[in-house]
Amino acid sequence: MSLLQARGLVRHFGGLRAVDGVDFDLAPGEVHGLIGPNGAGKTTFVSLLSGRIPVQSGQIFLQGAEITRQSAQARVRQGLAYTFQITSIFPGLSVFDNVALAVQGGRDTVGALRGDKAALARAVAAALDKVGLGGHGGQMAGELSYGHQRLLEVAMGLALKPRVLILDEPTQGLAAGEIAGFMALVRGLVPEVAVLMIEHNMEVVMGVADRITVLNFGRVLARGTPAEVRADPAVQEAYLGA
Repeated sequence: MSLLQARGLVRHFGGLRAVDGVDFDLAPGEVHGLIGPNGAGKTTFVSLLSGRIPVQSGQIFLQGAEITRQSAQARVRQGLAYTFQITSIFPGLSVFDNVALAVQGGRDTVGALRGDKAALARAVAAALDKVGLGGHGGQMAGELSYGHQRLLEVAMGLALKPRVLILDEPTQGLAAGEIAGFMALVRGLVPEVAVLMIEHNMEVVMGVADRITVLNFGRVLARGTPAEVRADPAVQEAYLGA
């Protein structure tokens, strides 16, 4: 059974068919890349999955239960977390407090950490250590470099204890030396967490994804392993330019 499944998802904006009948499956413990040209519908699609944008037609299932009409927060409670393309941190709060807010809003933690400061601190430290920000807890989030803000956003996502983590352009703003560490981070999340990742950096996608789905004009152009997608003539023509 798929961990996350979409069938026939549709979202149009006026005459723009941003997502036009997309089927999708994410397996447990999988890293799945989502690629395509600018305007292909990638961010709209993951926004439908996460509940940030309502579906016009189609169905979404998480662990076999339909979540199509559930709110974004309800989906978080069930283990579906989405980090945004543009950083969504709270710049006026410390790095620790940003992650602490996420910890207390995550799956299976409703009320569990209230009043238990030691347990909360351990959970925050674990999330920050996972992304390499263990020494930055006392720093104001707005003072971090842009690349570190992206890593903080990933830490906030992990703090929600997701079953599925959706990453939207996570390496955007990372220095070249940080990208290898990020790739290792993503591979280290599985099998506990399944990852769906929008990413324009083909080295990252081809290096970490088990499978890739290619969108073009709101529809699925191709799907398969990195090698299969790289060799697909339609993908080469529409996106890879090879």
